[in-house]
Amino acid sequence: MKRVVVIGGGFAGAYIAKKLENYFSVTLIDAKNYFEFTPSVLKVIVEPSHIKRIHALHSAYLNKAKILIGEVKQVTKKEVITKCKDRIMKIVFDYLVIASGTKYQYPFKEQNLILATRANSLKNCYANLFKSKKVLIIGGGVVGVELAAEIIGKYKDKDITIIESNKELIERTPKKAREYARQFLTNKGVKILFREKLVQIKKDIFITDKGVKIKPDISFLCTGITPNFKFMQKNFYSKLNKKNYLKVNDYLQLIGYKNIFAAGDIAGLNEEKLAQNAENHARIIVKNIVNLEKNKSLIHYKQKPRIMVISLGRYNGILNYKNFVFTGIFPGFLKHAIEWKTMIKYR
Repeated sequence: MKRVVVIGGGFAGAYIAKKLENYFSVTLIDAKNYFEFTPSVLKVIVEPSHIKRIHALHSAYLNKAKILIGEVKQVTKKEVITKCKDRIMKIVFDYLVIASGTKYQYPFKEQNLILATRANSLKNCYANLFKSKKVLIIGGGVVGVELAAEIIGKYKDKDITIIESNKELIERTPKKAREYARQFLTNKGVKILFREKLVQIKKDIFITDKGVKIKPDISFLCTGITPNFKFMQKNFYSKLNKKNYLKVNDYLQLIGYKNIFAAGDIAGLNEEKLAQNAENHARIIVKNIVNLEKNKSLIHYKQKPRIMVISLGRYNGILNYKNFVFTGIFPGFLKHAIEWKTMIKYR
């Protein structure tokens, strides 16, 4: 039986491992032992119990695949070298799928910013947020906007400030969506500093490039995404683009390799880093691995606009598709429905 190794257990990696485990010897390598519905992690900061709804153990939906919890240290043309429980392991593959995703990086030595990425981290901040009066959010993209909306929706008395380097929130969305997000937050008292960048943190005081000084009780980093690529650097340096995403062809194969694929956020494609894009990558890769085994033609991955749903607390949101924007209660409930539908698959 051919060996398939999947790096990363997010939307793309989990789907691929689940679909291929009955036909290949599949090994899933992940830093955590569960699948997480990442679009809903921000809700955990105000509702810790919600974490149970968005987590599913890999062992709950994988019946045959081998699951390794650890850190990938290096990839060669034939094997993946990983560290699991202080033990170095070498896993040989016939096919490799890299779905290692992205992460936020601390921009300063002082690591007193909370990274708004994992539900467990946000859950542990619940008590601190409850006690905090002044909240600072760095970044006014989708994550920053959703986080501010979750907090102000739960706690009316919080003094929230967003620092955004661009002139608008959620800049890559249509004008109507940008204006709705700004109006929604400002009407609830959220302060937004546009065209400002955080340049220094000095003794818990955050200083912008315009000299504004803020001393929050709690702060969140929602910008500065970088791919998880370091394990590819030694042997596949030429396959990384200028931003260290993996170069792929139309079949989502790593350039120059028929048996290595990239899916999800790590793939160097000019499209939004969305969960539904990751799942669409996964569907194509599953078909292409099967087709390679059957000596059939491979399937092209076609980039196209996807529906984006931005939640603004429990009962409000923004639905965006191309230039169409729909706001209000329906998009808010739609995200709950998507979460419910996705989690059913992994339980």
